[in-house]
Amino acid sequence: MPDRKRQMIGRRSKVSGEIFERWLSNACEFYLKKGWAHIEKTPEPFHITGKDERGMVRGYYEKKGQPDFKGILCDGTGIMFEAKHTDSDRMKQNVVTETQWKNLDIYEGFGAHCYVMVSIGLTKFYRVPWSVWKKMKELYGHKFMTEQELEPYKLQERQCTILILEGMELRNESTENRACRKAP
Repeated sequence: MPDRKRQMIGRRSKVSGEIFERWLSNACEFYLKKGWAHIEKTPEPFHITGKDERGMVRGYYEKKGQPDFKGILCDGTGIMFEAKHTDSDRMKQNVVTETQWKNLDIYEGFGAHCYVMVSIGLTKFYRVPWSVWKKMKELYGHKFMTEQELEPYKLQERQCTILILEGMELRNESTENRACRKAP
């Protein structure tokens, strides 16, 4: 018999993760309207095989998912990030899959801004640089980050918008001729 308590916790975590991703998508729309970035949610590679009599969709993931969001900042640099939510007081490093890890490394190697966006309890939000995330063991002595260790990466939230780009520096070159203005 399945453990009902674990199933409930799993469902609640899944819903919270979906809410967090929706809030991040809203933030991306905010930054597009301001002309600061164009960042999109990466579609999940899901193949639908049919529906049952109750309308429940059946299917499977065709391949392992890539990081959740990618795009471009108004200075021409790329950005990629994975979104992770927990109701715990710590975020484990292994929640980033091997495929996501590989893609974040590739984008970072090409000079993109790469992060793991963290939500704790849908009340605290953090933007952890990929370079920090992958060195947790070296930096903190363990493969997770506590709320205290996440604190330097804390993001502000204003009027229901998580300010995901707050404090990021653009490239030194002039952005006057670039799209650092309202989107068309």
